[in-house]
Amino acid sequence: MIDGQAQHKRVDQASRLREVARGVVHSAMTVAITSGKGGVGKTNLAVNLSICLAGKGLRVILVDLDMGLANADLLMNLRTRYTLSHVVSGQRSLEEIVTSGPGGIGFVGGASGVDRFANMSEFERRNLIAWVGSLNNNADIVVLDCGAGISRNVVGFAAAADRTVVVTTPQPTALTDAYAMIKVLHRESADARASLFVNMADSRAEARGSYERLSSVARRFLDYSVADGGYMLHDRSVEMAVQERCPFVIRYPHSNASASMGAMASELSRAVSGTQRCGGFFRRVVGLFA
Repeated sequence: MIDGQAQHKRVDQASRLREVARGVVHSAMTVAITSGKGGVGKTNLAVNLSICLAGKGLRVILVDLDMGLANADLLMNLRTRYTLSHVVSGQRSLEEIVTSGPGGIGFVGGASGVDRFANMSEFERRNLIAWVGSLNNNADIVVLDCGAGISRNVVGFAAAADRTVVVTTPQPTALTDAYAMIKVLHRESADARASLFVNMADSRAEARGSYERLSSVARRFLDYSVADGGYMLHDRSVEMAVQERCPFVIRYPHSNASASMGAMASELSRAVSGTQRCGGFFRRVVGLFA
C-alpha cells in the first residue's frame, strides 16, 4: 500500500506537470538513447554523452530505463540504494532517488533482474513516463537510456522524447533492427525526431555509408527523414574503460571516442534553447493527469 506521504508527492508531481503544459515552469530537453538490438554500445553512449553535456555547463540527469536489465551504474562504478523499482512500487518519489554521478551528472538507477519491472502494465508505464516529467525543474537536459528492441517499455519513452538517438553498428543485422525501431517510432509518433548514431565503425566512410543506406530506405518506404546523429570508430580505449568501470571520456579524455562524444554533446547543447522551453515530452505526458 502506498502511504500518505508518497501519495502527496505524486500529487505534487502531477501539479508540476500541469504547470509545464501551461508554459509556467522551465522544462528540460529530453534525449532518448535506444537501439534496435543489444550489444551496440547504447548504454556506453548514454553515460559518456551525459558526462560531456555536463562538461558544457548543463545540468544533466541520466535515467536508466533499460527495464529489468539496467547496467549504467556498472559503467560508472556506482552503487545506488534506490532504483526506479522503488518509484514504481510507491516507496520513493523519482526526485528522491537521484544520486550524484561522475562528471557532475545526476543519475537515476534502473532495476536489474526484476521481472515485474520488465513487464510493467500500461498504467504503470504511463505513470513512470509522467514521473520522469517531475525532473524538469532540476535539469537542462534529461538523457533517457532506454532498452533495446521495440517493446512498449522502449517505444513509449523514445517516442515521447524531444529527440531520439537510435544506436547501431555497420553490421547488416544491427542496421535492419535499427530500421525496425525507426519504423515503429514513426508509426507511434508522426513528429518523432530520430537520428542514427553509427557505433564501432572501421572508418568514417563505413559509418557514412551505413547512415546513407538506412536513411535512403526510410525516405523511400516511410517518407521519413532520419537525421545524421554522428559516429564513433572502433577504439580500444572504450573496451578498456568498460573493464575499469570508468567512463571513457573521463579515463581517456584524449581518445578518438571521447572526441566523438564531445562533438555530439556540442550539437545537443546548442539545441538547448534556454531556461523557458516547454519540451514536447512533458507536454505529451501531461494529459495523463488531466
